Amino acid sequence: MKSQTQAALHVFRHLFASVTDEMGFALRQSAVSPNIKERLDYSCALLDASGRLAAHAAFIPVHLGSAHHTVPELLKEIDPQPGDVIVLNDPHRGGTHLNDVTVVAPLFHGKTRLGFLLNRAHHADIGGAEPGSMSGARDLFGEGLRIPPVHLRRAGKDVPEVWQIFQSNVRDPQSAKGDLLAQCAALHRGALRFEDLVQRYGVKQITSAMAELFDYGARFASKLLQDWPKRKVVVADTLDGAGTPHIKLALQVQKGKLHLDFTGSAAQIPGSWNTHRAVTTSAVFYVLQALGKGSLPETSGTLSAVNIQLPAASLVDSQAPSGVALGNVETSQRLVDLLLQALAKLFPGQYPAASQGTMNNLLFGGHRADGTPFVHYETLAGGAGAGPQHHGASAVQSHMTNTRNTPVEVLESELPLRVEQLSLRKKSGGPGKHRGGEGMIKEITFLEPVRLTVAASRRHSQPSGCHGGQSGKPAIDSVALPGKPFRTLPSGHSIVLEPGGRVRIQTPGGGGWGKPK
Repeated sequence: MKSQTQAALHVFRHLFASVTDEMGFALRQSAVSPNIKERLDYSCALLDASGRLAAHAAFIPVHLGSAHHTVPELLKEIDPQPGDVIVLNDPHRGGTHLNDVTVVAPLFHGKTRLGFLLNRAHHADIGGAEPGSMSGARDLFGEGLRIPPVHLRRAGKDVPEVWQIFQSNVRDPQSAKGDLLAQCAALHRGALRFEDLVQRYGVKQITSAMAELFDYGARFASKLLQDWPKRKVVVADTLDGAGTPHIKLALQVQKGKLHLDFTGSAAQIPGSWNTHRAVTTSAVFYVLQALGKGSLPETSGTLSAVNIQLPAASLVDSQAPSGVALGNVETSQRLVDLLLQALAKLFPGQYPAASQGTMNNLLFGGHRADGTPFVHYETLAGGAGAGPQHHGASAVQSHMTNTRNTPVEVLESELPLRVEQLSLRKKSGGPGKHRGGEGMIKEITFLEPVRLTVAASRRHSQPSGCHGGQSGKPAIDSVALPGKPFRTLPSGHSIVLEPGGRVRIQTPGGGGWGKPK
């Protein structure tokens, strides 16, 4: 068959993305929890018949880059048939961390499998040691329910035992079931839209476009690297976890490929700070897409120009049963900081300072006055790093997360709490020729007893400035018992707050760029 023209490829690229967009809209409209329907903590993707990423909607970077690994891992264990829906969350078998529940459906036209639809949504609770499932564990067993690739639906019919196991292991089973049903509904909507494209263009043209988009992405990424300096740069940074574990990166372009060597990074540690190959790949994929002049294609082909070397059983390529809950949300952010730090050394004066470098994970759970359970999870915005041409944006989500703020009205109507303050954190951005963005302050009073955790980094380290700019301020987490003054809450520590108890989170500012005037 004749190859697609470049213009035709761009048309198919957007047609495929429209399938994932519509899948995402269906998921949002059908979801139950504020975390999904308000914060939009989910992602949707279209993959070809071998599981290579063909398109994704502009949702959560940490979800999407790891999607390159999901279907290939699934196909090692299951051969999906028409009407099947596969569910999984095991980080070492196609997932990210346990809270991110992934559903996958094959796309058939007659007896031919053309591809797969995937959506991944963060469930506010998946069991484990503490409400929210992201603290209090020393390994993966303590983080919650681990689901290998299994049938959630087979030939269009639910597998009731899987649904029962899922609901029996979470603190708010009705909300969790509603969100999982919404994920299935989104797959159905996406399948209808994909079939529309097949009917319109035919099987040969659709499959050809998927393959050629992969090749186009590979060429685009190779062209991006052509003019890069060939010298090696080495950078390192630390996390806030026990023993301040470090990550080391050597970056160099050789023979048209980007080589990223993480040798020398810390070994995996007890707790949840470890991440694994799929999430490390996500950070690399995100940075590549951010660098592209124009728009880098959202396909697995872009990664064919990258060689990632990861030391086994390390902080950046952990092995089961190491905990990974915070690796997904915190270590992934540090990986982006490190990659941008390396690029700033390779291209002096052209790259921005560090953004807040954390997702400021706020988790709490309890029971309402009528006895019904609730669990809430959200990430809080902070300062973005300043750049060569601009000040940093204030109170925004940055890099590996792309969620919205949870509206105050939603929080107060659905949960037994009162939001006392939601404001900018003045003078938290790093000074510079261009100033880093400001963090934010959020203070909440609880009206019923809760078990609360703030799990985050950048509490001891600061988002670094660039090109002579100064660092942003680190975060401060505080709690107050009823009638008592605020005191510092160590990151990752859980506490019971009785009615009238308060939490106040002051998120980091971004780093400044250039010497202050």
